[in-house]
Amino acid sequence: MSEHADLLVHGGDVLTVDEAGTVLRSGAVAVRDGEIREVGPADELRARYDAAETLDATGCLVLPGLVNTHTHLAMTLLRGRADDVTLQGFLERVVRWETELLSAKNVAVAVRVAIAESVRAGVTSALDMYWFHEAAERVAREAGWRLHTGPTFMDVPDPADGIAYEDRLEWARRDLADRVSAKPGTRPVLFAHSTYTLTPEQLTGIAALAREFSALLHIHAAENATEVATVEVRYGKRPVELLDSLGLLGPDLLLAHAVDLTGPEIAALARTGTSVAHCPVSNLKLGCGIAPVPRLLSAGVTVGLGTDGAVSSNTLDVLGAVRQAALVHKAAGDPTAVGAEQAVRMATVEGARALGLGDHLGSLEAGKRADLIVLDLNAPHLRPLHDPWSTLAYAAHSADVRDTVVDGRILMRDRTLTTLDEVAALADLEALA
Repeated sequence: MSEHADLLVHGGDVLTVDEAGTVLRSGAVAVRDGEIREVGPADELRARYDAAETLDATGCLVLPGLVNTHTHLAMTLLRGRADDVTLQGFLERVVRWETELLSAKNVAVAVRVAIAESVRAGVTSALDMYWFHEAAERVAREAGWRLHTGPTFMDVPDPADGIAYEDRLEWARRDLADRVSAKPGTRPVLFAHSTYTLTPEQLTGIAALAREFSALLHIHAAENATEVATVEVRYGKRPVELLDSLGLLGPDLLLAHAVDLTGPEIAALARTGTSVAHCPVSNLKLGCGIAPVPRLLSAGVTVGLGTDGAVSSNTLDVLGAVRQAALVHKAAGDPTAVGAEQAVRMATVEGARALGLGDHLGSLEAGKRADLIVLDLNAPHLRPLHDPWSTLAYAAHSADVRDTVVDGRILMRDRTLTTLDEVAALADLEALA
């Protein structure tokens, strides 16, 4: 007797990214109610499942959707407007433009294009720190895309959304209260911009609110030496030292960047279970340096990959970040510093763990959410396929992604978006720009 499936992806090589790194030659993934029901040989699953919808992945590689652990999606609006400057010069420009340009409507326009770009690049979910997060959520919900977002705190004179800091905690409390019953594969999130734009008292209050709702707290920290020096002069402690002294480090804190770290700070991150979102492209472009990822990994710190915003990295290409992460750390002379498999894991299961969602996302295993992509191997630069980890890290491009599935729903089939009008989205962005 046949079993019902909403979707059966079959015929390709399945890179599960499970603990053992299992690769199924001519495998299949059966999906029902947005959940992976079974992963196994294609012949067996085709015979057993009666599927409402299918994706024939013959000649392709099937793998978990990519997880972007740090981005600012609506910055697609500013792409190309702050190039070849330092981090501090970048921030001066961007904050000024944000207060002038941003509104809920404009954020929705910019996020719609960001989601189209992400879906095309095989990115199935992202942690998005930005203003007007409600507008971003509406767009993501319409597109069927997995967005992790929530209220952002940054004590600037004129916040883009017009909500003064003294009113933000109560506003955020109401927002988090609406997320108590978050759907599988999501969780409540709060964003504290940084230790240089928020006081220790403000950071403590934000962290207390996050703990009240078991929310993930995400913050920029130690992005470059100038930031570290600024915080040290102001408070007598480096950013990570300050967060540690305030009791903020822990498994529900995710640091963006973490470039300028000392040995004791790395030990503190490992001791407390704090995770890091590594953004190699943005860090290089802004001249921030190279995060000590090999040392973080050796210490046992969970490291995911992020693109940062499209104004500092210029694309939302997580696969590009995989390649950069696998290459840049070899510059010190150790070709094994970050290997291909490790880099791919950082973009999938380790990214999910960094978000506290490792039980739901990041690998193709029964019981997890059905976020997956099909990468077309029928191109000269992808043949022969000796090792799928190597192919992904060193040869594949985002344009090789053929199909993208989120929660069992096909968002891109044969490189055509199915839930979003890409032409209209681009026209709206061009009109706004």
